[in-house]
Amino acid sequence: MGYEIALKKAWEDLAKLKPGKNLSVKFLADEYSIDAEARRVLSLSCNAPAKEFFSILILHYLAKKITGLPKPTGTWLTFRELSGVEGYYDAYHKRSIEPIIRKYGKNPEAVKAVLDRLPAELISGGDFGIVIRAFEGVPVLVKLWKADEEFGPDANMYFDSSITGIFCTEDIVVLAGIIGSTL
Repeated sequence: MGYEIALKKAWEDLAKLKPGKNLSVKFLADEYSIDAEARRVLSLSCNAPAKEFFSILILHYLAKKITGLPKPTGTWLTFRELSGVEGYYDAYHKRSIEPIIRKYGKNPEAVKAVLDRLPAELISGGDFGIVIRAFEGVPVLVKLWKADEEFGPDANMYFDSSITGIFCTEDIVVLAGIIGSTL
């Protein structure tokens, strides 16, 4: 896919902030080294370059972290409740919610296994709920519901309302898709 323009712009935006040479960011279960001079984002767990769409997300987060992240509010919003998401819902649902339902629809309790490999914790909500710390200061809540006589299994993802002060809509869709495929 064509991420070159977005990646170039993310590096240019970061360079304007004069971040220093070597930085690191924790994202989900991995830590990434960011070399601003060489324009390289490296996964430290596998010592390999990050995928371009991971890099863009990490660079956008890092730029916001340098300028000041908003604090989480504790107010959870569905994707549809975020402003400016019109036209993105189908892609969001296909990339994030559907993979979760496919994987955990018949056994939502199995989501507990992710606690061993992701920075996450169980919470009450739905039949099973977990809060994933995608980045520092970026919690994402995933709720799952078992099928019953009337409805099939379901899942939803909730974002702290502060996320709109960190990421644009496209980044939120990408983040949700990464979480959906990682679970």
